Amino acid sequence: MTNWTLHHGDSLTILPTLTTPVDAVICDPPYNSGGRTNSERKAQSARGKYVSGDAQHSLADFDGDNRDQRGYTYWLGLVLAESYRITRPGGSLLTFTDWAQLPATTDALQAAGWTWRGIIPWRKPISRPVKNGFRRECEYALWGSRGDPLRHAPTIYLPGMLEGSQPRGSNRVHITQKPLDVMQQLVRIAPAGGTVLDPFTGSGTTGVAALTEGRKFVGIEASAHYADIARERLAAV
Repeated sequence: MTNWTLHHGDSLTILPTLTTPVDAVICDPPYNSGGRTNSERKAQSARGKYVSGDAQHSLADFDGDNRDQRGYTYWLGLVLAESYRITRPGGSLLTFTDWAQLPATTDALQAAGWTWRGIIPWRKPISRPVKNGFRRECEYALWGSRGDPLRHAPTIYLPGMLEGSQPRGSNRVHITQKPLDVMQQLVRIAPAGGTVLDPFTGSGTTGVAALTEGRKFVGIEASAHYADIARERLAAV
């Protein structure tokens, strides 16, 4: 019996069909960030926003990154509410965001029913400088729980800040791919042997981290291209 499952489809279509409880939800949704005007936001592709012009790769683009902030908050709230429904009491949510969407993401988290527990900064040593200003070298994992957080036995103590650069070269298979060692630290919020759900699986890094750390994994990915990559990486673990 396999210890992972990957569904190809839209999260809001797949999530209502899931009935088996999970122990944690860990995800990296499209940030829908960037763009000073509505027309500018709609014209930009995800690759245009998140990949520098001199990048030496041609990684595939992905959809779902052109919502305005109100639309993003409403949409993410729906996804996180369905995720909350199948999470066991005490289970945790960790969802990534950037500085621009941090307030909206905390709203969506709480509107979905989760109790907001804190923010874990993820510092990227290799990051874009900002002329005449401060380097944008952090993104953020927002932590929520379904009721009181699970009491682990033995007690666990997880870091309050994470550090790691995006994979480079042949190890990078997704535009917004997170470092495996960062994700391995995050999946430890689920109990050993428990199940981690990622409704925005992408190339499968959350799942690879979960399996590596002795957890089970359920993923959902809308892109057929990235779903295939995720299946290959999960099977290899």
